[in-house]
Amino acid sequence: MARRATLEFLRTEAASGVILGLAAVAALIVANSPLAADYFGWLKSEHVLQIGPIRLEESVSDWIKEGLMAIFFLVVGLEIKYEIMRGELSNPRKLATPVLAALGGMVAPALVYLAIATPMGGPHQGWPIPLATDIAFALAVFALVARKLPASLRVFLLTLAIVDDLGAIVLIAALFSEGMSWQPAVAAVGLLVLGGLLVRWQRVPAPFWVLGFALVWYLTVLSGLSTSLAAVAFAAIVPITPRREDSQSPLKEAMHDLHPYVAYLVLPLFAFAKAGVSFAGLSIASALTPLMLGIAAGLFVGKQIGVFGFAWLATALRIGARPTGSTWLQLYGVSMLCGVGFTMSLFLGVLAFPGAVDSPEQVQVKLGVLLGSILSAVVGALILFAVGRDQSATNADDAVADGDE
Repeated sequence: MARRATLEFLRTEAASGVILGLAAVAALIVANSPLAADYFGWLKSEHVLQIGPIRLEESVSDWIKEGLMAIFFLVVGLEIKYEIMRGELSNPRKLATPVLAALGGMVAPALVYLAIATPMGGPHQGWPIPLATDIAFALAVFALVARKLPASLRVFLLTLAIVDDLGAIVLIAALFSEGMSWQPAVAAVGLLVLGGLLVRWQRVPAPFWVLGFALVWYLTVLSGLSTSLAAVAFAAIVPITPRREDSQSPLKEAMHDLHPYVAYLVLPLFAFAKAGVSFAGLSIASALTPLMLGIAAGLFVGKQIGVFGFAWLATALRIGARPTGSTWLQLYGVSMLCGVGFTMSLFLGVLAFPGAVDSPEQVQVKLGVLLGSILSAVVGALILFAVGRDQSATNADDAVADGDE
């Protein structure tokens, strides 16, 4: 029984979020311990991957950012395609509220960042960092504290986070894919087009997807484009229609097979590599920089204003509707959770300020992301926990009243 309970727990979103949190805490401990030099040295160390004539040399930090995170974005791309084809995003009316809320959740944090950082002389290129929502962490916190709240709130949060990720991917492609080489980029696009045509005419064996993704990824690295963009583009050609012989959907099969590796390996490793901040010699004055304050305020203040404000606007204009069975206070709690940027914001921070993992800009980015995400998670969790208890008490009173009758 104990083993079954453990396995069931590990299948939940809460489990992956707990592992992410432990990885981040471990990074902070190691970065401020006698092992700090080894930790930062490991992240900067160069490693070569060579298969025949194919050769790539990158640091551990870059292998995680460009390599492992491409798998994460492949899974995100598969989820986006599934939701558009068969899920919540297939109904335009169900799309309206979370899509507008996601739009507000990208506009408001950028404006808050610029309003704080610009007058203080902070770098303007940091504005995309607080725009992201960490799907895994936000859903994990929701799963821990909102079990008795309407399931529609989870669907709202998931849909918003998917649209948010799509917006982040577009930003990555537009802002962080500079200095590209055209030949490998054209070759990668050609492979994607060829793969898309092949799957329309005949069944493609499983090795094609593995080798095809690896080749598209390699060409994308050579081109200088963001590998996250290539991963989402590759996900778009994975067929969703079940195969005749076994009635299995290649897209759902890939999501099922890759999700555990992403949840329990890729994201925790990324968190361990990117959340490590050394506080040695760090004073309050040096920590409270325009970059750090702008990011933290963008996540904690901008996200809740944008998400909740645009969700209210969607209902006021009768474009959308509040999630079924939910209250405005519950929706506000979910809006707070959208400020948990963590891995996605750290990823954007690495792209916005390339350089050493322990550079002053990276330290400020990490501090801002951690502060904004922690505040959003704690306040959002407290609100949802409180309204969840109130709803449970109301349900219990209603049940007693029904029994008296």
